[in-house]
Amino acid sequence: MKKIWLQHRVILLSLSLTVFLVAIRIIYTGTLSFIFIVWNLFLAWVPYFFSVLLRHNPQFRPWVRYLLLILWLLFFPNAPYIITDLFHLRQRPLVPLWYDTVVLSWASWNGFLLGFLSLLNGEHYLRSRFRKKWVAPLVNLSLVLCAFGVYAGRYLRWNSWDVVIKPDDILQDLKFIVMNPQDNLRTWGVTFLFSILMMTCYFTIKKMKEFMPE
Repeated sequence: MKKIWLQHRVILLSLSLTVFLVAIRIIYTGTLSFIFIVWNLFLAWVPYFFSVLLRHNPQFRPWVRYLLLILWLLFFPNAPYIITDLFHLRQRPLVPLWYDTVVLSWASWNGFLLGFLSLLNGEHYLRSRFRKKWVAPLVNLSLVLCAFGVYAGRYLRWNSWDVVIKPDDILQDLKFIVMNPQDNLRTWGVTFLFSILMMTCYFTIKKMKEFMPE
């Protein structure tokens, strides 16, 4: 339990420093143009929160744990999504480009950090429920779905809660993408590259953890 709290404190420190940089920018410029980063960091924290509940509360009833798993999967794309905020990187009045580069890069790092930590927790749960041979395919499937979620959030402007609020709109978008692949090359391209990126990063993190000396 002590290690868990130490992990939370390290994450909170990294998030707080990013928020601090955003606050400095807001005070200096007198505008709220980068306040969206704080909201996106909160959304990135949500799947990590669900994954912690899932991993460290085995006393929960099965239906509660399945609900947490579904909620984690729905919000999971919000973590790596932050890297797409680099689209906002351009020269603006008053603020040096290097400062905004640091802010957006730091926020992206926090997003990947929270995302992969939550995936580690999710994989731990899967290992307790499924045979070992099924775990890796399920993890990779979650990364592919996450990559598509990143695309959907950036280009289709979906939110995680739209699955409940606007299911018909989502089904229409999915139908169009599946039925018209030639008109949705960007969809497949972004999903494929983000899938490879996240699979590679996650694989690297796990292997580095294994190779670290005790």
